[in-house]
Amino acid sequence: MRHYGLTGTIRVLSSEVECTAEVTLLGGDRLILKTSARPEGRDSFRFQVAALAGLEGASGFAAPHLVRTGAGALMFEEEEICGYLQTRLSGLSLHQVNATPDVCYRVGRALGRLSLALEPLKLPALHRPVLWHVGCWPRLMELEEHLQSEPVAASVRLAMGNYVELIKPQLREVAWQVTHNDPSPFNTLLAGQGIAFIDFGDGCWGPRIQDLVVAASHLVTDPSLALGGSENLIAGYASVAPLSTLEAKLLVGLMKARQSALILINYWRAELFPAEAAYIKKNVARAERGLSILSALSAGEADMAVRSAGP
Repeated sequence: MRHYGLTGTIRVLSSEVECTAEVTLLGGDRLILKTSARPEGRDSFRFQVAALAGLEGASGFAAPHLVRTGAGALMFEEEEICGYLQTRLSGLSLHQVNATPDVCYRVGRALGRLSLALEPLKLPALHRPVLWHVGCWPRLMELEEHLQSEPVAASVRLAMGNYVELIKPQLREVAWQVTHNDPSPFNTLLAGQGIAFIDFGDGCWGPRIQDLVVAASHLVTDPSLALGGSENLIAGYASVAPLSTLEAKLLVGLMKARQSALILINYWRAELFPAEAAYIKKNVARAERGLSILSALSAGEADMAVRSAGP
């Protein structure tokens, strides 16, 4: 009421860092309210609202629309709390539907359009600390003690060692830009005839292909396929935003490193916040299965599989 002149009922949703709530207005419209009392929340929200504002008018995908404050600001800031209000998109998240080849291809194309729309944006707090940033990955093996399976730990060590020694030194040679950094099946919606992306809280400055890395790594589920079923998403993305030779070469190694990062971070965070453990670990089993599938590929086989998946 103070910042937007609105009233309604509020239902708190599951989230890890910021407080996320669904607001149902008296007329029935639903919005999402995000608030934070943490000092780092201000920079995160400044990035998020600027990203959403920058995507307004983009085509080929959907994203939440910001609700401006009564004063026309993108977010509100008080002495102890800050936050913003956005529309709530309707649809099914990708993890709730049958990810057919056609659906995956459409998601890939939409993700490519998102990457193109984010590329020119110059946003505040672009280089703020983000736990999921590729620059943090070399230190994540400090969390190895939290892993509960030695076969998984061995695969994680191999993938992270490969990232540190072979992939990271080459990342300076690929294109970097603003990325969503977490287009997981939980943040990807099938909204009517289109594809929507939500939750830009982990967004940052990273390799251009980072969003493809994240999205594709979640779809590696079928051991009968070289890339586990992520082929169609990769093909859809590349049909809109073609991969460079080096990006294609590094893609699978980055996917394995991202799966490993997800495993390490979420086992650690689940111990820190046991009440939220089920929510925090919602993607872990998928990451462990995907890592086991991709670990069977040699570097040459991985490069060939990515090239074969191209448009």
